[in-house]
Amino acid sequence: QARPPFPTLVPKNVRTGFFERAELDALLAELPEHVRAAVTFMYWTGWRRNEVLSRQWQHVDPVIGVIRLESGETKNGRGRDFPYVQIPELATAMEAQRRYTDAAQRRTGQVVPWIFHKNGQRLRSIRNPWKKACARLGITRIPHDFRRTAVRNLVRASVSEKVAMELTGHLTRSVFDRYNITTDRDRRDA
Repeated sequence: QARPPFPTLVPKNVRTGFFERAELDALLAELPEHVRAAVTFMYWTGWRRNEVLSRQWQHVDPVIGVIRLESGETKNGRGRDFPYVQIPELATAMEAQRRYTDAAQRRTGQVVPWIFHKNGQRLRSIRNPWKKACARLGITRIPHDFRRTAVRNLVRASVSEKVAMELTGHLTRSVFDRYNITTDRDRRDA
């Protein structure tokens, strides 16, 4: 018995936005201090916003400098680790966030389990400060643009594509390729 043909769906809403370093620096300068570390983390890791904002200190191994997502906490169900200590700017942001957390714990007298928080309260969204900062800068970006940025930056840094896929959580080559955006500069540099 023959199967009827099924049309192949081609996504028509493919986003192509990503951050250049100067844009990130301008955005960080406009954001409130309690949001900056989370945004820095998203820029370097390419992790989804909810994956980042749900991280607790129990997910960090400061001895080896790794932060992890457990199996079942990701869109694809697979856990992953990111060796943040290998990126000085990210390691500095994590250390500063630890100091911020320690200060909040001393001030409130309560344990703060969240890595990214505002005065001890879990940071559930960055939408409002993000929109305001982008409006002041005149840019139209969304946090998910960091996924494309991280993929592009890892590839530019000569990280093997297999390792880059593992770090960012991309399971399929086709999705990874959609995120691996090249620019005129990339073509000129090649």
